[in-house]
Amino acid sequence: MTSTYLYGAHVHANGIRQHYLRYGGADLARRERDAVILIPGITSPAATWGFVAERFGRHFDTYVLDVRGRGLSSSGGDLDYSLDAQAADVVALAGALGLERYALVGHSMGGRIAVRAARHQPHGLTRLVIVDPPVSGPGRRAYPAKLPWYVDSIRQATRGMSAQEMRAFCPTWTDEQLQLRAQWLHTCFEPAIVRSFEDFGRDDIHADLPQVRHPLLLMTAERGGVVLGEDVAEWQSLAPQTEHVRVPNAGHMIPWDNEAGFYAAFGDFLGHALD
Repeated sequence: MTSTYLYGAHVHANGIRQHYLRYGGADLARRERDAVILIPGITSPAATWGFVAERFGRHFDTYVLDVRGRGLSSSGGDLDYSLDAQAADVVALAGALGLERYALVGHSMGGRIAVRAARHQPHGLTRLVIVDPPVSGPGRRAYPAKLPWYVDSIRQATRGMSAQEMRAFCPTWTDEQLQLRAQWLHTCFEPAIVRSFEDFGRDDIHADLPQVRHPLLLMTAERGGVVLGEDVAEWQSLAPQTEHVRVPNAGHMIPWDNEAGFYAAFGDFLGHALD
């Protein structure tokens, strides 16, 4: 099938250079649908979500963001890597792109970014899909992953590592997936990743949820222990408009574990199925 990839580009928004990849475009039926901004997780540069964006691009004008400190967006020791700054980046990106109507699809850390952004009711935001977000926070159960897993792999990638060496960190991934992660992981600025990871235990996104008024789909993984049944119940009590779907045969990296199940879980929530 013909690729839906269009180009990669940069904008200056919220005071930094933001890099994104665009898929699909705003022609044909896509112009009648909300655009989609994909926000990856803590160590996932935009390029590693290209296979997902290809599918989204069939039906939606799709943008995949390099979160600050990752990929080709601004990085370095002088930046603010807080959740508030990351959320402001997304809103500013949508404004810089001139998006009149858009949905946010955020995975893991990206889901927390989307919730924080939605709290402020930004112009043009229509709906949210939050994919297996860390539900940790002050006084809450810790996020099950450990910081050394991220730091050790980033340091090895910074020196240069092969796909086979990456398999020690992601043993179930395909060769293609490992190759892409080995290629791009060095672009994750270690202090940014440490700050984001530590903020999983400091930021309380549950306090944001009652302020979110948009339709919301919470997608969780059957395996991995990130979002448990009681977490879903609490989430829905704080944001009663939340629909929930659990993807079978998948750990936290849902589209890597069960790609078909990931797309199916959206149903028509975004206005068209991801067929």
